[in-house]
Amino acid sequence: MRYVEEFRDPKAAKALLSAIGRVADQIGAKKARPVHIMEVCGGHTHAIFRYGLDKLVHEGIEFIHGPGCPVCVLPMSRVDDCVTIAEREGVIFTTFGDAMRVPGTRKSLLQAKADGADIRMVYSPLDALELARRNPEREVVFFGLGFETTTPSTALSIQQAAREVLTNFSVFCNHITVPEPIRALLDDPHMVLDGFVGPGHVSMVIGVHAYDFIARDYGKPIVVAGFEPIDLLQSVLMVLEQIRDGRAEVENQYARVVPEHGNPVSLAAIADVYERRPRFAWRGLGEIDASGLRIREKYLAFDAEEKFGIGYAASPDDEPEGCACSAVMTGRIKPTACPQFGLGCKPETPLGALMVSSEGACAAYWTYGGARVLPRVTPEVAAQ
Repeated sequence: MRYVEEFRDPKAAKALLSAIGRVADQIGAKKARPVHIMEVCGGHTHAIFRYGLDKLVHEGIEFIHGPGCPVCVLPMSRVDDCVTIAEREGVIFTTFGDAMRVPGTRKSLLQAKADGADIRMVYSPLDALELARRNPEREVVFFGLGFETTTPSTALSIQQAAREVLTNFSVFCNHITVPEPIRALLDDPHMVLDGFVGPGHVSMVIGVHAYDFIARDYGKPIVVAGFEPIDLLQSVLMVLEQIRDGRAEVENQYARVVPEHGNPVSLAAIADVYERRPRFAWRGLGEIDASGLRIREKYLAFDAEEKFGIGYAASPDDEPEGCACSAVMTGRIKPTACPQFGLGCKPETPLGALMVSSEGACAAYWTYGGARVLPRVTPEVAAQ
């Protein structure tokens, strides 16, 4: 199959691993400390563990798992708002399936559904639009969640609802952006990073120049990558070559899919429908400036926050006691060192942000055998 088999070729992988080893030796990886490379996207994290790349690369390379899972970083207070809306009489609340189990302070959407709320899983906001057409006597709310990858489809659905004057349709907007949390992580004094493997799907929408600040302002290389093993190995090699050569650039390994300037239709829809929130809270990371989107005034009729009187209120870091998601996302510990990993926090009963979604780092460790026993840290150390 084109664009799949050639990116899983064992001979090509072996050649890339040899090249990675040579360049890692040239830059002295592991002599003082490992080279820390963050894969921003949760899909990359799972690919790394699925194919065992963490075990195959040079011992002087350490992957740091970024906050690239929008379900994982959703704060509990916003889940509480979802439940509040869903439990209103006459409401059909629609959501992607991976958001159903995200715990709030009272309950998850799955628990609210079990308690009688009309909550339905959909594959796209277009499904929610169709429900609104078929149920004019009901209020249909779509839970708009995700990075720039899913933001355009929600924007286009709002535009369509406006054209049809579907007054019983609205969106509870929790769309977030990728560049801002990267900047926040780079500003974190605890963070030690040497380069990035950039997200592929997000970059299909926003292009590669959104990451220029990483190289320009912080002197770190970033390579936008695909999701097959050859993609990731080639991207790691490109990052290492930049470090060896003393360069800091934005490179595009995933050029077969990612255009330099992104998708103009998607970007136009985003610009038309959304504006930046001054601040938005990320579970495990706290509030980050201008990292969330809200619906513009011209489309307020389709804003569930406006329709149901749910104002955005900044919430403190509300991780359950003992969870160390923030420490994992900033590279201070590995998931298996969290006090709750595999004990109170498992995929079927997630507590922490990174175990909730199938793309979370903790879920990757659990699923693909990355659960090598590491010393557990105390909650006090995890919070430092």
